[in-house]
Amino acid sequence: MQTAEKKVINAWAMYDWANSAYNLVITTTIFPAYYDAITTTKIGGIVRHKVQFSGGTFESASLYNYAIAFAYLVIAVISPILSSIADYKGNKKKFLQFFCYSGSLACCALYWFTKEWLSLGIICCVLAAIGYCGSLVFYNSYLPEIASGPDQDRVSAKGFAYGYIGSVLLQLICFVFVLKPELFGIKDTTFAPRLSFLLVGLWWMGFAQITFAHLPKGTPAFENTNNNIFTNGFKELNKVWNKVKCMPVLKRYLLSFFFYSMGVQTVMLAATLFASQVIGLPTAKLIISLLIIQIVAIAGAYIMAKLSQRFGNFHVLMLVVFIWIAICLGAYFITTELEFYIIAVSVGLVMGGIQSLSRSTYSKIMPETNDTASFFSFYDVTEKIAIVIGMFSFGFVQQLTGNMRNSVIALIVFFIAGLVTLFITLQKDKREQLLNIAK
Repeated sequence: MQTAEKKVINAWAMYDWANSAYNLVITTTIFPAYYDAITTTKIGGIVRHKVQFSGGTFESASLYNYAIAFAYLVIAVISPILSSIADYKGNKKKFLQFFCYSGSLACCALYWFTKEWLSLGIICCVLAAIGYCGSLVFYNSYLPEIASGPDQDRVSAKGFAYGYIGSVLLQLICFVFVLKPELFGIKDTTFAPRLSFLLVGLWWMGFAQITFAHLPKGTPAFENTNNNIFTNGFKELNKVWNKVKCMPVLKRYLLSFFFYSMGVQTVMLAATLFASQVIGLPTAKLIISLLIIQIVAIAGAYIMAKLSQRFGNFHVLMLVVFIWIAICLGAYFITTELEFYIIAVSVGLVMGGIQSLSRSTYSKIMPETNDTASFFSFYDVTEKIAIVIGMFSFGFVQQLTGNMRNSVIALIVFFIAGLVTLFITLQKDKREQLLNIAK
Protein backbone atom coordinates (compact mmCIF):
# COMPACT_ATOMS: atom_id res chain seq x y z
CA MET A 1 0.00 0.00 0.00
CA GLN A 2 1.00 3.64 -0.39
CA THR A 3 1.09 6.22 2.36
CA ALA A 4 -1.97 8.48 2.31
CA GLU A 5 -1.76 12.08 1.17
CA LYS A 6 -0.33 14.68 3.51
CA LYS A 7 -3.67 16.19 4.61
CA VAL A 8 -4.88 12.77 5.81
CA ILE A 9 -1.65 12.14 7.73
CA ASN A 10 -1.84 15.59 9.31
CA ALA A 11 -5.53 15.12 10.17
CA TRP A 12 -4.71 11.81 11.86
CA ALA A 13 -1.87 13.43 13.83
CA MET A 14 -4.18 16.28 14.84
CA TYR A 15 -6.18 13.91 17.00
CA ASP A 16 -3.05 13.49 19.09
CA TRP A 17 -2.91 17.29 19.25
CA ALA A 18 -6.54 17.33 20.42
CA ASN A 19 -6.63 14.58 23.03
CA SER A 20 -3.12 14.92 24.46
CA ALA A 21 -4.32 18.00 26.31
CA TYR A 22 -6.32 15.57 28.45
CA ASN A 23 -3.25 13.43 28.98
CA LEU A 24 -1.13 16.38 30.13
CA VAL A 25 -3.56 18.60 32.05
CA ILE A 26 -5.91 15.97 33.51
CA THR A 27 -3.77 12.88 34.10
CA THR A 28 -0.34 14.46 34.55
CA THR A 29 -0.29 18.03 35.86
CA ILE A 30 -3.12 20.28 36.99
CA PHE A 31 -5.79 17.72 37.93
CA PRO A 32 -3.51 15.53 40.13
CA ALA A 33 -2.06 18.66 41.76
CA TYR A 34 -5.55 20.09 42.34
CA TYR A 35 -6.79 16.71 43.60
CA ASP A 36 -3.88 16.48 46.03
CA ALA A 37 -4.50 20.03 47.28
CA ILE A 38 -8.19 19.55 48.06
CA THR A 39 -7.71 16.10 49.62
CA THR A 40 -4.79 17.09 51.89
CA THR A 41 -5.53 18.20 55.46
CA LYS A 42 -3.33 19.39 58.30
CA ILE A 43 -4.29 18.36 61.84
CA GLY A 44 -2.01 19.54 64.63
CA GLY A 45 0.87 20.06 62.22
CA ILE A 46 0.43 16.55 60.79
CA VAL A 47 -0.29 16.30 57.08
CA ARG A 48 -2.90 13.71 56.19
CA HIS A 49 -3.89 12.37 52.79
CA LYS A 50 -6.95 10.38 53.86
CA VAL A 51 -10.30 10.63 52.05
CA GLN A 52 -13.73 9.10 52.43
CA PHE A 53 -15.24 7.52 49.35
CA SER A 54 -18.16 5.12 48.99
CA GLY A 55 -18.13 4.27 52.69
CA GLY A 56 -14.39 3.53 52.91
CA THR A 57 -11.25 5.39 53.97
CA PHE A 58 -8.40 5.57 51.47
CA GLU A 59 -5.03 7.17 50.97
CA SER A 60 -5.92 9.90 48.47
CA ALA A 61 -3.25 8.75 45.99
CA SER A 62 -4.39 5.13 46.30
CA LEU A 63 -8.01 6.11 45.58
CA TYR A 64 -6.87 8.00 42.49
CA ASN A 65 -4.82 5.00 41.34
CA TYR A 66 -7.74 2.64 41.91
CA ALA A 67 -10.08 4.94 39.94
CA ILE A 68 -7.73 5.04 36.95
CA ALA A 69 -7.21 1.28 37.15
CA PHE A 70 -10.99 0.75 37.08
CA ALA A 71 -11.33 3.00 34.00
CA TYR A 72 -8.68 1.04 32.13
CA LEU A 73 -10.27 -2.24 33.18
CA VAL A 74 -13.58 -1.13 31.63
CA ILE A 75 -11.80 -0.31 28.38
CA ALA A 76 -9.92 -3.59 28.42
CA VAL A 77 -13.24 -5.43 28.64
CA ILE A 78 -15.25 -3.51 26.04
CA SER A 79 -12.69 -2.44 23.43
CA PRO A 80 -12.27 -5.87 21.78
CA ILE A 81 -16.01 -6.07 21.22
CA LEU A 82 -16.31 -2.49 19.96
CA SER A 83 -13.30 -2.70 17.66
CA SER A 84 -14.51 -5.97 16.13
CA ILE A 85 -17.90 -4.38 15.48
CA ALA A 86 -16.15 -1.36 13.94
CA ASP A 87 -14.21 -3.64 11.60
CA TYR A 88 -17.36 -5.54 10.70
CA LYS A 89 -19.40 -2.42 9.93
CA GLY A 90 -16.51 -0.33 8.63
CA ASN A 91 -17.49 2.59 10.90
CA LYS A 92 -14.50 3.02 13.19
CA LYS A 93 -14.74 6.79 12.79
CA LYS A 94 -18.12 6.80 14.57
CA PHE A 95 -16.63 4.94 17.52
CA LEU A 96 -13.72 7.37 17.56
CA GLN A 97 -16.19 10.25 17.68
CA PHE A 98 -18.30 8.67 20.42
CA PHE A 99 -15.39 8.18 22.80
CA CYS A 100 -13.96 11.58 21.92
CA TYR A 101 -17.19 13.37 22.83
CA SER A 102 -17.86 11.33 25.97
CA GLY A 103 -14.34 11.94 27.25
CA SER A 104 -14.23 15.63 26.42
CA LEU A 105 -17.65 16.27 28.00
CA ALA A 106 -16.48 14.50 31.18
CA CYS A 107 -13.51 16.90 31.26
CA CYS A 108 -15.91 19.83 30.93
CA ALA A 109 -17.96 18.46 33.84
CA LEU A 110 -14.86 18.54 36.07
CA TYR A 111 -15.41 22.30 36.19
CA TRP A 112 -17.86 21.54 39.04
CA PHE A 113 -15.38 19.33 40.95
CA THR A 114 -14.74 20.76 44.44
CA LYS A 115 -13.78 19.35 47.83
CA GLU A 116 -17.46 18.93 48.67
CA TRP A 117 -18.02 17.02 45.42
CA LEU A 118 -15.25 14.43 45.60
CA SER A 119 -17.48 11.72 44.14
CA LEU A 120 -18.23 13.88 41.09
CA GLY A 121 -14.51 14.38 40.52
CA ILE A 122 -13.72 10.66 40.74
CA ILE A 123 -16.63 9.68 38.47
CA CYS A 124 -15.78 12.28 35.82
CA CYS A 125 -12.12 11.31 36.06
CA VAL A 126 -13.08 7.70 35.29
CA LEU A 127 -15.39 8.69 32.41
CA ALA A 128 -12.75 10.96 30.89
CA ALA A 129 -10.17 8.18 31.05
CA ILE A 130 -12.58 5.75 29.38
CA GLY A 131 -13.25 8.28 26.62
CA TYR A 132 -9.55 8.95 26.10
CA CYS A 133 -8.50 5.30 26.05
CA GLY A 134 -11.51 4.15 24.07
CA SER A 135 -10.83 6.64 21.29
CA LEU A 136 -7.19 5.55 21.07
CA VAL A 137 -8.26 2.02 20.13
CA PHE A 138 -9.72 3.34 16.88
CA TYR A 139 -7.22 6.15 16.38
CA ASN A 140 -4.26 3.73 16.53
CA SER A 141 -5.96 1.28 14.17
CA TYR A 142 -5.82 3.89 11.40
CA LEU A 143 -1.99 3.82 11.34
CA PRO A 144 -1.50 0.74 9.11
CA GLU A 145 -4.30 1.99 6.84
CA ILE A 146 -2.81 5.41 6.14
CA ALA A 147 0.94 4.68 6.25
CA SER A 148 3.04 2.06 4.45
CA GLY A 149 5.45 -0.07 6.49
CA PRO A 150 8.58 2.08 5.89
CA ASP A 151 6.67 5.25 6.85
CA GLN A 152 4.95 3.99 9.99
CA ASP A 153 7.74 4.91 12.44
CA ARG A 154 7.81 8.45 11.01
CA VAL A 155 4.02 8.86 10.96
CA SER A 156 3.65 7.41 14.46
CA ALA A 157 6.33 9.79 15.77
CA LYS A 158 4.57 12.68 14.02
CA GLY A 159 1.38 11.88 15.90
CA PHE A 160 3.14 11.89 19.25
CA ALA A 161 5.02 15.09 18.39
CA TYR A 162 1.76 16.82 17.44
CA GLY A 163 0.32 15.60 20.72
CA TYR A 164 3.14 16.99 22.81
CA ILE A 165 3.12 20.35 20.99
CA GLY A 166 -0.65 20.77 21.25
CA SER A 167 -0.83 19.73 24.88
CA VAL A 168 2.04 22.03 25.85
CA LEU A 169 0.32 25.00 24.16
CA LEU A 170 -2.88 24.49 26.15
CA GLN A 171 -0.85 23.73 29.28
CA LEU A 172 0.85 27.13 28.96
CA ILE A 173 -2.53 28.84 28.71
CA CYS A 174 -3.81 26.99 31.78
CA PHE A 175 -0.48 27.57 33.49
CA VAL A 176 -0.99 31.33 33.39
CA PHE A 177 -4.48 31.06 34.93
CA VAL A 178 -3.34 28.69 37.69
CA LEU A 179 -0.12 30.43 38.73
CA LYS A 180 -1.13 34.06 38.09
CA PRO A 181 -4.88 34.22 38.84
CA GLU A 182 -4.54 37.78 40.13
CA LEU A 183 -3.80 38.96 36.58
CA PHE A 184 -7.38 38.06 35.69
CA GLY A 185 -8.99 39.15 38.95
CA ILE A 186 -9.54 35.53 40.04
CA LYS A 187 -9.88 35.27 43.82
CA ASP A 188 -11.31 31.74 44.17
CA THR A 189 -8.25 29.44 44.33
CA THR A 190 -10.23 26.56 42.86
CA PHE A 191 -11.55 28.46 39.86
CA ALA A 192 -8.39 28.48 37.71
CA PRO A 193 -7.83 24.70 37.88
CA ARG A 194 -11.51 24.02 37.22
CA LEU A 195 -11.42 26.42 34.26
CA SER A 196 -8.46 24.43 32.94
CA PHE A 197 -10.53 21.24 32.99
CA LEU A 198 -13.27 22.97 31.00
CA LEU A 199 -10.74 24.26 28.45
CA VAL A 200 -9.33 20.75 28.00
CA GLY A 201 -12.76 19.41 27.08
CA LEU A 202 -13.39 22.19 24.58
CA TRP A 203 -9.89 21.90 23.10
CA TRP A 204 -10.25 18.12 22.72
CA MET A 205 -13.61 18.10 20.93
CA GLY A 206 -12.78 21.27 18.96
CA PHE A 207 -9.52 20.21 17.29
CA ALA A 208 -10.84 16.67 16.78
CA GLN A 209 -13.12 18.12 14.12
CA ILE A 210 -10.09 18.40 11.82
CA THR A 211 -9.50 14.67 12.25
CA PHE A 212 -13.14 13.78 11.66
CA ALA A 213 -13.26 15.92 8.51
CA HIS A 214 -10.43 14.12 6.69
CA LEU A 215 -10.02 10.58 8.03
CA PRO A 216 -11.75 7.89 5.95
CA LYS A 217 -14.81 6.21 7.42
CA GLY A 218 -13.26 2.77 7.24
CA THR A 219 -13.77 -0.29 5.06
CA PRO A 220 -16.00 -3.20 6.17
CA ALA A 221 -13.86 -6.29 6.68
CA PHE A 222 -16.68 -8.76 5.97
CA GLU A 223 -18.90 -9.44 3.03
CA ASN A 224 -21.88 -10.98 4.82
CA THR A 225 -23.68 -8.19 6.66
CA ASN A 226 -26.73 -10.26 7.61
CA ASN A 227 -25.12 -11.84 10.66
CA ASN A 228 -25.45 -10.41 14.14
CA ILE A 229 -22.67 -7.87 14.59
CA PHE A 230 -22.13 -8.77 18.24
CA THR A 231 -21.76 -12.46 17.45
CA ASN A 232 -19.38 -11.68 14.61
CA GLY A 233 -17.45 -9.34 16.89
CA PHE A 234 -16.61 -12.22 19.22
CA LYS A 235 -15.92 -14.57 16.32
CA GLU A 236 -13.51 -12.15 14.71
CA LEU A 237 -11.83 -11.49 18.04
CA ASN A 238 -11.24 -15.20 18.40
CA LYS A 239 -9.83 -15.35 14.86
CA VAL A 240 -7.36 -12.59 15.66
CA TRP A 241 -6.26 -14.37 18.82
CA ASN A 242 -5.70 -17.59 16.87
CA LYS A 243 -3.58 -15.68 14.35
CA VAL A 244 -1.53 -14.07 17.12
CA LYS A 245 -0.82 -17.49 18.67
CA CYS A 246 0.59 -18.66 15.35
CA MET A 247 2.93 -15.69 15.03
CA PRO A 248 5.82 -16.29 17.49
CA VAL A 249 7.43 -12.86 17.16
CA LEU A 250 4.15 -10.96 17.52
CA LYS A 251 3.08 -13.10 20.46
CA ARG A 252 6.36 -12.57 22.32
CA TYR A 253 6.41 -8.88 21.52
CA LEU A 254 2.94 -8.43 23.01
CA LEU A 255 4.16 -10.18 26.18
CA SER A 256 7.15 -7.87 26.48
CA PHE A 257 4.95 -4.85 25.74
CA PHE A 258 2.58 -6.03 28.47
CA PHE A 259 5.35 -6.11 31.08
CA TYR A 260 7.06 -2.82 30.38
CA SER A 261 3.73 -1.00 29.88
CA MET A 262 2.91 -1.78 33.52
CA GLY A 263 5.83 0.44 34.42
CA VAL A 264 5.70 3.13 31.72
CA GLN A 265 2.05 4.05 32.07
CA THR A 266 2.08 3.90 35.88
CA VAL A 267 5.06 6.26 36.06
CA MET A 268 3.26 8.71 33.79
CA LEU A 269 -0.01 8.53 35.73
CA ALA A 270 1.46 8.54 39.26
CA ALA A 271 4.42 10.94 38.82
CA THR A 272 2.56 14.06 39.96
CA LEU A 273 1.32 12.64 43.26
CA PHE A 274 4.75 11.06 43.87
CA ALA A 275 6.50 14.41 43.43
CA SER A 276 3.93 16.22 45.56
CA GLN A 277 3.59 13.78 48.46
CA VAL A 278 7.07 12.21 48.56
CA ILE A 279 9.40 14.99 47.40
CA GLY A 280 7.14 17.82 48.62
CA LEU A 281 7.46 19.75 45.36
CA PRO A 282 5.30 22.91 45.34
CA THR A 283 2.49 23.00 42.77
CA ALA A 284 4.10 25.71 40.64
CA LYS A 285 7.43 23.88 40.36
CA LEU A 286 5.65 20.60 39.84
CA ILE A 287 3.71 21.91 36.83
CA ILE A 288 6.86 23.49 35.37
CA SER A 289 8.82 20.24 35.68
CA LEU A 290 6.05 18.24 34.04
CA LEU A 291 5.86 20.80 31.26
CA ILE A 292 9.58 20.26 30.68
CA ILE A 293 8.92 16.52 30.39
CA GLN A 294 6.45 17.13 27.57
CA ILE A 295 8.85 19.40 25.66
CA VAL A 296 11.73 16.93 25.96
CA ALA A 297 9.38 14.12 24.89
CA ILE A 298 8.87 15.80 21.50
CA ALA A 299 12.56 15.38 20.75
CA GLY A 300 12.55 11.91 22.31
CA ALA A 301 9.91 10.59 19.90
CA TYR A 302 11.92 11.68 16.86
CA ILE A 303 15.26 10.53 18.29
CA MET A 304 13.94 7.03 18.90
CA ALA A 305 12.43 6.91 15.40
CA LYS A 306 15.83 7.82 13.92
CA LEU A 307 17.67 5.30 16.09
CA SER A 308 15.23 2.55 15.11
CA GLN A 309 16.03 3.16 11.43
CA ARG A 310 19.71 2.52 12.12
CA PHE A 311 19.68 -0.14 14.82
CA GLY A 312 16.24 -1.74 14.50
CA ASN A 313 13.12 -1.41 16.64
CA PHE A 314 13.82 -4.20 19.10
CA HIS A 315 17.35 -3.04 19.92
CA VAL A 316 16.18 0.51 20.56
CA LEU A 317 13.23 -0.67 22.67
CA MET A 318 15.61 -2.73 24.82
CA LEU A 319 17.80 0.33 25.33
CA VAL A 320 14.82 2.47 26.29
CA VAL A 321 13.47 -0.10 28.77
CA PHE A 322 16.94 -0.32 30.36
CA ILE A 323 16.88 3.47 30.79
CA TRP A 324 13.44 3.17 32.43
CA ILE A 325 14.90 0.73 34.97
CA ALA A 326 17.64 3.24 35.79
CA ILE A 327 15.02 5.99 36.15
CA CYS A 328 13.00 3.94 38.64
CA LEU A 329 16.10 3.14 40.67
CA GLY A 330 16.91 6.83 40.77
CA ALA A 331 13.33 7.74 41.74
CA TYR A 332 13.46 5.38 44.72
CA PHE A 333 16.41 7.25 46.24
CA ILE A 334 15.77 10.89 45.26
CA THR A 335 15.19 13.41 48.05
CA THR A 336 15.78 16.85 46.49
CA GLU A 337 14.13 19.02 43.87
CA LEU A 338 17.24 18.99 41.66
CA GLU A 339 17.29 15.19 41.63
CA PHE A 340 13.62 15.16 40.66
CA TYR A 341 14.29 17.54 37.76
CA ILE A 342 17.06 15.24 36.49
CA ILE A 343 14.69 12.28 36.68
CA ALA A 344 11.95 14.32 34.97
CA VAL A 345 14.16 15.19 31.98
CA SER A 346 15.17 11.53 31.68
CA VAL A 347 11.53 10.45 31.71
CA GLY A 348 10.70 12.98 29.01
CA LEU A 349 13.47 11.68 26.76
CA VAL A 350 12.20 8.10 26.79
CA MET A 351 8.47 8.63 27.39
CA GLY A 352 7.52 9.73 23.89
CA GLY A 353 10.06 7.40 22.31
CA ILE A 354 8.80 4.20 23.89
CA GLN A 355 5.14 4.99 23.15
CA SER A 356 5.74 5.91 19.53
CA LEU A 357 8.16 3.06 18.84
CA SER A 358 5.95 0.48 20.58
CA ARG A 359 2.98 1.41 18.40
CA SER A 360 4.91 1.42 15.13
CA THR A 361 6.71 -1.84 15.99
CA TYR A 362 3.39 -3.58 16.49
CA SER A 363 2.05 -2.09 13.28
CA LYS A 364 5.08 -3.43 11.39
CA ILE A 365 4.96 -7.01 12.65
CA MET A 366 1.19 -7.54 12.54
CA PRO A 367 -0.08 -9.28 9.36
CA GLU A 368 -1.60 -7.36 6.49
CA THR A 369 -5.34 -7.34 7.09
CA ASN A 370 -8.52 -5.28 6.73
CA ASP A 371 -9.58 -5.85 10.34
CA THR A 372 -6.92 -3.51 11.75
CA ALA A 373 -9.17 -2.32 14.59
CA SER A 374 -9.47 -5.88 15.91
CA PHE A 375 -5.70 -6.34 15.80
CA PHE A 376 -5.09 -3.01 17.46
CA SER A 377 -7.66 -3.85 20.11
CA PHE A 378 -5.31 -6.64 21.17
CA TYR A 379 -2.53 -4.09 21.41
CA ASP A 380 -4.72 -1.70 23.38
CA VAL A 381 -6.19 -4.39 25.62
CA THR A 382 -2.68 -5.59 26.42
CA GLU A 383 -1.72 -2.04 27.39
CA LYS A 384 -4.91 -1.42 29.38
CA ILE A 385 -4.63 -4.61 31.42
CA ALA A 386 -0.99 -3.73 32.06
CA ILE A 387 -2.08 -0.31 33.34
CA VAL A 388 -4.73 -1.89 35.57
CA ILE A 389 -2.14 -4.16 37.17
CA GLY A 390 0.48 -1.42 37.34
CA MET A 391 -1.78 1.23 38.88
CA PHE A 392 -3.43 -1.21 41.28
CA SER A 393 -0.04 -2.54 42.39
CA PHE A 394 1.28 0.99 42.88
CA GLY A 395 -1.76 2.02 44.92
CA PHE A 396 -1.96 -1.23 46.89
CA VAL A 397 1.71 -1.18 47.95
CA GLN A 398 1.32 2.41 49.13
CA GLN A 399 -1.91 1.61 50.98
CA LEU A 400 -0.23 -1.41 52.57
CA THR A 401 3.08 0.21 53.57
CA GLY A 402 2.13 3.89 53.81
CA ASN A 403 5.17 4.80 51.68
CA MET A 404 4.90 5.52 47.96
CA ARG A 405 8.63 4.85 47.48
CA ASN A 406 7.99 1.16 48.04
CA SER A 407 5.58 1.19 45.11
CA VAL A 408 8.48 2.02 42.79
CA ILE A 409 10.03 -1.39 43.51
CA ALA A 410 7.09 -3.08 41.78
CA LEU A 411 7.69 -0.96 38.69
CA ILE A 412 11.35 -2.03 38.55
CA VAL A 413 10.25 -5.68 38.54
CA PHE A 414 7.85 -5.00 35.67
CA PHE A 415 10.54 -3.29 33.58
CA ILE A 416 13.05 -6.09 34.15
CA ALA A 417 10.47 -8.64 32.99
CA GLY A 418 9.82 -6.50 29.90
CA LEU A 419 13.53 -6.26 29.11
CA VAL A 420 14.01 -10.03 29.37
CA THR A 421 11.04 -10.82 27.14
CA LEU A 422 12.16 -8.19 24.60
CA PHE A 423 15.51 -9.98 24.37
CA ILE A 424 13.70 -13.27 23.78
CA THR A 425 11.56 -11.59 21.10
CA LEU A 426 14.66 -10.23 19.37
CA GLN A 427 16.28 -13.67 19.28
CA LYS A 428 13.11 -15.23 17.88
CA ASP A 429 12.90 -12.51 15.22
CA LYS A 430 16.51 -13.14 14.16
CA ARG A 431 15.88 -16.88 13.84
CA GLU A 432 12.78 -16.28 11.72
CA GLN A 433 14.68 -13.92 9.43
CA LEU A 434 17.44 -16.50 8.95
CA LEU A 435 14.84 -19.16 8.11
CA ASN A 436 13.23 -16.84 5.56
CA ILE A 437 16.61 -16.19 3.94
CA ALA A 438 17.31 -19.92 3.82
CA LYS A 439 14.00 -20.49 2.03
